[in-house]
Amino acid sequence: MTGQVGMDKGRYADGVADLGGQRGTQVEVFHVGDRMYTEAPDVKSGRILDLPLSRLHSLRRAVFKDILSESVGKPNVLVNTHATFRWRHGLFRACDFDQLQAFKPELFICLVDNIEAIAHRLHADHTLDATLKDLMVWREEEILATEMLALAMGCGNQFYVLSRGREQSTLETALRLITRPDMKKVYPSFPMTHVVDMPDVLAEINAFRAELAKHFIAFDPGDVDEKLLLDNALAAARDGKDFIEATVLGTGDKPVDIQVPVKQVLDIAGDVDGQIYARDFRLIDQSDMIVSLVPEIAGGVPGLSSGVERELQHAFEGSKEVYVVWKPKKNPSPFITETSTKWFRSTEEALTYFEEQGMFAETNLFGH
Repeated sequence: MTGQVGMDKGRYADGVADLGGQRGTQVEVFHVGDRMYTEAPDVKSGRILDLPLSRLHSLRRAVFKDILSESVGKPNVLVNTHATFRWRHGLFRACDFDQLQAFKPELFICLVDNIEAIAHRLHADHTLDATLKDLMVWREEEILATEMLALAMGCGNQFYVLSRGREQSTLETALRLITRPDMKKVYPSFPMTHVVDMPDVLAEINAFRAELAKHFIAFDPGDVDEKLLLDNALAAARDGKDFIEATVLGTGDKPVDIQVPVKQVLDIAGDVDGQIYARDFRLIDQSDMIVSLVPEIAGGVPGLSSGVERELQHAFEGSKEVYVVWKPKKNPSPFITETSTKWFRSTEEALTYFEEQGMFAETNLFGH
């Protein structure tokens, strides 16, 4: 499991292991960074990346050598590390190819999170000054480097980007990826931006997301939503404000109210849109199927956003199974019916069909 600095991956990985214990499945976690601090007791917390690269590399190799030895015979092993670092030394690798080969990984997960949360945790734990623009670049570098490692290890089809997002739900997703690879992987598709002021529609969407998460490995695009941050910054700029308020999960998973500089958010406007576009398509590509909810909004109008339409088309062109839950009374157009595997009138109807088709894996291990 990789992810940029500021992700607080250690606590997240421990959460996956704890959940596995509750489900009766052992997941052994090895934290490369923590073990490096143990190996170098003279280094103060948060300062290990300031070491000379030669010492940093030798510490990491010593730690990974121990992990190789200690992980033998364990049923499920999760290594919490990084693929790259961009620090005072510039950009450099955070793992060694020969040791990864010896480990023989079967799965790569790159964890991502909202950029304002990353910025808060990074600056709370380290003295390095980094802008939101810096962190957006680092995130892309970490994803790309992890994907290249996965391809080099012959795990290209077992590389996943996972949004930390709604903690409990995504912990379940991570655990299932590690221990239940037989489960179907689904991309829930639904309108986001233009329904934010429609509480009834939002409640319907959230219920839809929750039901899919019960039965599948769900890669939910709503788990990282920086578009709202950008919209708030644009509104604040029009009002002449220098900061906007946001609530994030800080280190230790406690909600923290923070102030985010408006100028820094505006500086990443293109990055936000570009990464949403690329990330959502990537989530579709790593799924077996897409299930899209098209709610009915005021006046019986279909709540079909351009984003949802584009996602459906991308999934269809990628030979994915395409399912649509169509709520408006008026039947969908041929552009929906001709590109979907099947469409339904309700989430319940869709779930019944999925169950009848044997798409639900045995989930007794998870208590569902």
